[in-house]
Amino acid sequence: MAIDLNSILGQIGRDKGIDKKVLIEAVESAMLSAARKHYGHNLNLETKFNEESGEIEVIQFKTVVDRVEDPATQVSLEDARSEYDPDAMVGDELGKKLETGELGRIAAQTAKQVIIQKVRDAERGVIYEEYKNSKGELVNGIVQRYERGNLIVNLGRTEAIMPKREQIGRERYRQGDRIRAMILDIDRSARGPQIVLTRSHPDFLKKLFSLEVPEISDGVIEIKGVAREPGERAKIAVYSSDPSVDPVGACVGIKGSRVQAVVQELHGERIDIITWTPDEPSFVARALSPAEVSRVVVDEDEHSMEVVVADDQLSLAIGRKGQNVKLASKLTGWKIDVRSVSVAEEEAKRARSSLENIPNIAFTHAEMLFQEGYRSARQVAEASLEDLTEIEGLSPEAASEILKNAREYVEAHPEEEPSGVAGSAALTDLDRLFISPELRDKLMAAGYSTIQSLVSAEPDELKTTAGLAETELDLLKQATDAFFRGGQIPRNI
Repeated sequence: MAIDLNSILGQIGRDKGIDKKVLIEAVESAMLSAARKHYGHNLNLETKFNEESGEIEVIQFKTVVDRVEDPATQVSLEDARSEYDPDAMVGDELGKKLETGELGRIAAQTAKQVIIQKVRDAERGVIYEEYKNSKGELVNGIVQRYERGNLIVNLGRTEAIMPKREQIGRERYRQGDRIRAMILDIDRSARGPQIVLTRSHPDFLKKLFSLEVPEISDGVIEIKGVAREPGERAKIAVYSSDPSVDPVGACVGIKGSRVQAVVQELHGERIDIITWTPDEPSFVARALSPAEVSRVVVDEDEHSMEVVVADDQLSLAIGRKGQNVKLASKLTGWKIDVRSVSVAEEEAKRARSSLENIPNIAFTHAEMLFQEGYRSARQVAEASLEDLTEIEGLSPEAASEILKNAREYVEAHPEEEPSGVAGSAALTDLDRLFISPELRDKLMAAGYSTIQSLVSAEPDELKTTAGLAETELDLLKQATDAFFRGGQIPRNI
């Protein structure tokens, strides 16, 4: 090579931020590939960069032998001493520099392609090293383009990708728009941009609050949990280690300035800020904000809570499309079943009545069973003696008598409701939708006994499980929309 590579490699290294040694290795590898293609793969070839001349030298090695079997890799002792080294001995490995000018145009093109690829790989390695410890950090970039729904963002020295799943559904960008996102991952094996960004991840919301609220970055306020429906609504639980600092007030800021900055960045996503408490029933009640909770019943075995709210708070507690209760469940980690006071009272009345139908049962024993979660005589009949004897205050003799009488009663009264499921005549949440009894009974039969379960279901699911026709689906949508409008759901911060 007549070209001095020293200055070229030095310039590329400075422009791309790549170590010159890495570039030299790339050029040596490229020249070796080209040489093998030109001279043959059966030769023992090596390449070496000559710092003084700035050239890549291609050297062919041969082993000195008594009898040559492979002329491509072996040389006789006589030829070795005449052509290579007068002091050569059998077993020596001798090298001879080849003319690189003979590689030709095709070989040179191959070398060029390998060099370009090696430089790209080296550049990607530099980018990876620069960003590998940056997961979770916020970055600013400029939108370049969309590729199959994925957003390509220019971060300055490199491009990043925001997959469709990490975007906020209703956000749209044009080329040249500025965008803020969080680094979700650095994928070294990716063929395209290796830095993965997100705006939909719950941690992105955490980072935005940390940026706006100094007490969070100082460690005085801790974000205990985040739940999001990206672009729609979010709930964030905060806790202050300093009793003099109100965590919610600090996050909201004067006249809502801090939370408004986050909402503006998220293009209008509504945010509920909740004070975290280790008392889980209280935490669940707060998580259902802005609804006011009347009482909470905890089921440790099922890790669920039944939350009872006033009738006029039901629509607030559930939220449109079940959004409020879904987010509360995500935030707290508990399964939440929301009931209105009137329905809860009706169910309790029916449950107590069913338990009191067990022959010869004492009122106190019926109340014990109710408090333990039994809601019908059939449920008692389906229990085991061990289950009943575990109830505090119920003797083994009384438990055995109750179980015997409950089983006899259920056998004599097969119309007894199975496991306390409400019958069609009972008051249910669905009655608040003012739908026809026929439609209500069809939904109840399919297992949709609450508005919460109904709004959480997709239309196709209702078609399949409840066998609803299109006209019934339309009526149901009108009824649920009217129900939530009547609830006067306030516009959150």
